[in-house]
Amino acid sequence: MVQAPVKIQTTELATLAIDLIRQAGCEYGDIRLCTYHSQKLMARDRSLKQLQDKVSSGFGVRVLLNGAWGFAASHRQTPEEIVRVVALAVDIAKGSRLCQQTPVQLVSVESYRDTYITPIEIDPFTVPIQEKAELLLSLNEKLLSYEEQGIKKAFSFLSFTKEEKVFASTNDSLIEQTIYRSYPGFTCTAIANNDAQSRSYDRPPLNIGYEHINPTDLLSQVDRVASEAIEKVHAPKGPADIRSTLILKPTNLFLTIHESVGHPTELDRVYGYEANFAGTSFATTDKLGKLQYAAPWVNFKCDRTQAGGRGTVGYDDEGVRSQDWYVVKDGILVDYLTDRETAYRLGRGSSNGCAYADSWSSIPMVRIPNLGLEAGADGGSNTATLAEMIADTEDGILIDGIGSFSIDQQRRNFQFGGDAFWQVKKGKVVGMLKDVTYHSMTTDFWNSVDAVGNAAEWEQCGTNMCGKGEPMQIAQMTHGCVPVRVRDILIGSGAG
Repeated sequence: MVQAPVKIQTTELATLAIDLIRQAGCEYGDIRLCTYHSQKLMARDRSLKQLQDKVSSGFGVRVLLNGAWGFAASHRQTPEEIVRVVALAVDIAKGSRLCQQTPVQLVSVESYRDTYITPIEIDPFTVPIQEKAELLLSLNEKLLSYEEQGIKKAFSFLSFTKEEKVFASTNDSLIEQTIYRSYPGFTCTAIANNDAQSRSYDRPPLNIGYEHINPTDLLSQVDRVASEAIEKVHAPKGPADIRSTLILKPTNLFLTIHESVGHPTELDRVYGYEANFAGTSFATTDKLGKLQYAAPWVNFKCDRTQAGGRGTVGYDDEGVRSQDWYVVKDGILVDYLTDRETAYRLGRGSSNGCAYADSWSSIPMVRIPNLGLEAGADGGSNTATLAEMIADTEDGILIDGIGSFSIDQQRRNFQFGGDAFWQVKKGKVVGMLKDVTYHSMTTDFWNSVDAVGNAAEWEQCGTNMCGKGEPMQIAQMTHGCVPVRVRDILIGSGAG
């Protein structure tokens, strides 16, 4: 009788890898052994169009030898494969050193033995598929009940991930993490007068369990969303080539934060590591502590400990503990997003924990963490509620949701659209517009903010689809923010 092979514990494989890395004489090395369970359901009109339920597992080994990186990965988690992959990573490091001009150096990091699990109430993967599918179909059916008024298409989705990883390094860290993520939403499209316009609603992508789905909330939004899509398709087009006041809801503002504050302050981008793909950054290190990035009442803070944040973890993928810090304080550029390599180059004593890899087969790189706009100071002269901003605006445009966008290779010159637009006249919202875009330069835009919302209106908006690197990796992060009012911004007509 043939005996089944003995299953080797993940921590034993991690320990084997670290021992081999040390024996190879590397200055540093780490291993991530990961399992990713992802599930996505999508319904279009009255049919379930996609049910994706997959698991991916494997490990990646990273070594630093004579100042050069080597990385290799495999889906086979066996002792024999650990030996082979570590040797391959070491050989790659030796090859990399032949053409590397400046040796890589890393800031120090503390050693941790710890476990982190996303706090959840309901494990999304224990909820029956049928229950999830029925929710999506009921949303679509309710949207399509407006068919006679013009709603012709309905789309809804649910997305979940569970990320389990064991991280071990040559500085004696051994960290186990389990990260849960949930994200629901829906869209409908109205057609009339040879035009089609959509309106969407989603609960923001967060690190939370199935309790985030909240069918009651989703279903309660359908009537409003359908009615606004119908109104939008009959609305006049937005103005073109004028300057106007904008009032931006968090659901729109988060993407502007992401593109014009998050990406420009990734220190690897600043140093040119992305120059051949997604560009560089205008926020160069000679401007640190000097650049008036925004108005003095504007503060951008990173926080990887934020409850529910899409980028919230216990530790980054270099074993650096999660933390919070300002990138822009009182309008001034004061810091960047770093990993251990870029922090050393900047002359810092430690990384602020922004290393992330989207797979066991990907190498960690600097990624935007949770990065948000702080609420205005209580009683501050530039602090106002959304209602107060509207009441105090003679002529402007209120924008909700995201649409098209573009930004140049240095993250300086941008254009953003939205999902819904309303005219503001003499302190009142007077009707919808469609196809609105706004255009500005990053520092001009943020220095034109003259009102910032209060803490009661702070929302956790964000994205689950941020691409970076070659080959491209996908990351996710929350950009919690409040409404703002921005003066004298160029408005153009286009596909919003």
